[in-house]
Amino acid sequence: MEQSPKTPQKYTAISLFSGGMGLDIGLESTERFEVLACVEKERPFCDTIRANQEAGRLSEKLRVFEGDITDIDPAELLRACGLKPGEVDLLVGGPPCQAFSTAGRRQSTQDPRGTLLWQFLRFVDYIQPRFFLMENVRGLLSAALRHRPISKRPEKGGPPLEVDEEPGSVVRLFADDLQNLSSSYHMDCFEVNAVNYGAPQLRERALFIGNRYNAVVDFPDPTHGTPYANARPQGSLFDEHENAGLSPWRTLGDAIGRAPDLKGVIMDFSPRKKSFLRLVPPGSNWRSLPVQLQKESMGKAWHAKGGRSGWWRRLSFDLPCPTLVTMPNHAGTSLCHPTEVRALTLKEYALIQEFPKDWMFCGTTMEQYAQVGNAVPVRLGKVAGEVIAKNLDGLKARHWHPFSEKPEAYRVIYVQSHIRTRQWYKAGKTFVWEDGMDNDDATYDPPQTRRKVSALG
Repeated sequence: MEQSPKTPQKYTAISLFSGGMGLDIGLESTERFEVLACVEKERPFCDTIRANQEAGRLSEKLRVFEGDITDIDPAELLRACGLKPGEVDLLVGGPPCQAFSTAGRRQSTQDPRGTLLWQFLRFVDYIQPRFFLMENVRGLLSAALRHRPISKRPEKGGPPLEVDEEPGSVVRLFADDLQNLSSSYHMDCFEVNAVNYGAPQLRERALFIGNRYNAVVDFPDPTHGTPYANARPQGSLFDEHENAGLSPWRTLGDAIGRAPDLKGVIMDFSPRKKSFLRLVPPGSNWRSLPVQLQKESMGKAWHAKGGRSGWWRRLSFDLPCPTLVTMPNHAGTSLCHPTEVRALTLKEYALIQEFPKDWMFCGTTMEQYAQVGNAVPVRLGKVAGEVIAKNLDGLKARHWHPFSEKPEAYRVIYVQSHIRTRQWYKAGKTFVWEDGMDNDDATYDPPQTRRKVSALG
């Protein structure tokens, strides 16, 4: 009689800064991890976790620690899980990232939220997990410990930057402190984009994967890419060989469908904002408005430099969704439905982030959007979980003996995370693929670099 294959071992995980649980859902979707405890400061977010646990979507064993992480003892966390230091397979978390985001003014560690990186490190030091996964905005990699205004930098006539003002000084200090923990950890950092792995959203993230076995971890190449032949200009990196086998990027239409759905929670535009947005065709933005209306509606922003692509932006079903923000109804970062004059609903937000369709969110409208907009795309959590589970399997097979050769340095691996989209505008209209037109000029810019490895230090 043929034996059924042995069920793979499930590994234990503890989650910090859990938020709406996007990262944790991704990990558990691999069927290789069980999240035993989670730590979250915000009451509405904890209410979300508890509501889904009561509905049977999370394990009954999950322990929810509500409170400021600075006040939580990692020893108490381990006791609640029935584990000792060194026995947890994976510690995961995404310390709040607004301080390092390139989307707004950077404050770096002058903002108290910056210190939460070191709270994560405090838990690593005590819990001594076999692996840790820390997720953050890609901007963290270039953030400085002390921010100097652009007007006072050397290129503007100011004195040379101090060491703690240099780009990347936050991560370098984090890496130095990681090396000085009681247990030795190797760390690999991956710059990735969720759209390249099947998420219907352009979302750049930095994933820090550490382990105490001297294992060098690798992240898989993209599984999805530009779907159209005319997105491979002659002489570009997109040739038939390199693009072979990639599935097409998933689009907003793939995620939310094309049927109207006005039900549910929505943080909508004001009547004034809608008066401008109804003049914008799908896939376009402020550039499609008459010049006088551009000036009237944008004010000082009309004179600013840069693309300002989020101003009066109406989405397209035929393209991946831009990065979700916590407030879709802002004029400068608008996320307007392709065919209706309204913002994306909370339900649509959750589908784009690939939360389970029956997942519940608690709190005010703003708090619910924040939970989804700040979440790690579930898809990235799953891919990262598969990478870590594979490495854990290999180490278990060698009876958890560390590799004798210690890697020379921590690594930063860029995996085609930056994708610059190029819209095609003509006479105030926006053209996208599959609209029946001859769109030879409508392209995605080819990546200058697909994969690059550098040492952190």
